Amino acid sequence: MTPDRWPSRTLRIGPASFHLRSPFRRVIDEVNALYRDYPAETADGIYDYAVSAVPSSPLRRWVNPNLRLECDFEPFDTLPLPVELGMLGLEMGMNLQMAVGYRRHVVVHAASSASGDKAALLIGDSGAGKSTLSALLAYREGWRHLGDEFALLDLDAPLLHPFPRPISLKNASIAAMEARAPADRFGPVLEGTVKGTIRHLLPPAAAIDAMETPAEIALVVAPHFRENAAPAWRPMTRTETYVRLAASSTNQALMGEAGFEAVWRCLAHAPAFDIMYGSSDDALELFETLWRKVTA
Repeated sequence: MTPDRWPSRTLRIGPASFHLRSPFRRVIDEVNALYRDYPAETADGIYDYAVSAVPSSPLRRWVNPNLRLECDFEPFDTLPLPVELGMLGLEMGMNLQMAVGYRRHVVVHAASSASGDKAALLIGDSGAGKSTLSALLAYREGWRHLGDEFALLDLDAPLLHPFPRPISLKNASIAAMEARAPADRFGPVLEGTVKGTIRHLLPPAAAIDAMETPAEIALVVAPHFRENAAPAWRPMTRTETYVRLAASSTNQALMGEAGFEAVWRCLAHAPAFDIMYGSSDDALELFETLWRKVTA
């Protein structure tokens, strides 16, 4: 089978679109299952980024199959992945395209959720708990999932644009959400990754249907999970929050003055808090207390 006849899927997520393909049909079948609610076409038939999961060598298509990525923006110094993790590889490829090549908004490694026309931005290091908190909010009445991996800041107004990818749950977070979200919204369990066990959680269909509707930023939260910790919060200064956001952005510096002003404008518009908690229930209660405080 020649490359132009490989199984493929065009996928639109918020303002970005991707063309995914692989000679390994199971990889594209898994993508189709996980992204079943997402548009499979673009308005003009043109996509932004191409990501392919290809055998690491001709032999590796058939013997102990594994794969590597071929993208518009190529990853470097990455090891081949077993075909069982092919879907995760394509996810990594999409992340790379957004992080390195996207320029229509400021891209921040963060999660975000909205209630009505107001939004909260969840920032923090990997493993801090932002994905889990965004997943909890995604399936909480009155909230809309905007994104897990990336938040997209408008260049001209204090708005967050949705990029509602499936939420990447890791290790203990998987069981926490399996008790709260419908079973048919989960992807396969992926074992043996560099981050342990991963399972994707598809956002509610309503969040995907509304992925072209931005929300005005009203709150910035830096969540920190620590087992058995008592709930606590402290306000962050605008400067501290800017430093955290700038460090988490993949393109703000490259966009120069426009990128700086976009981040600074959001921070002028939304108070920021660092929060600590030891359970999912504490996280939700603390978050919603701060939400009521700033939106009342």
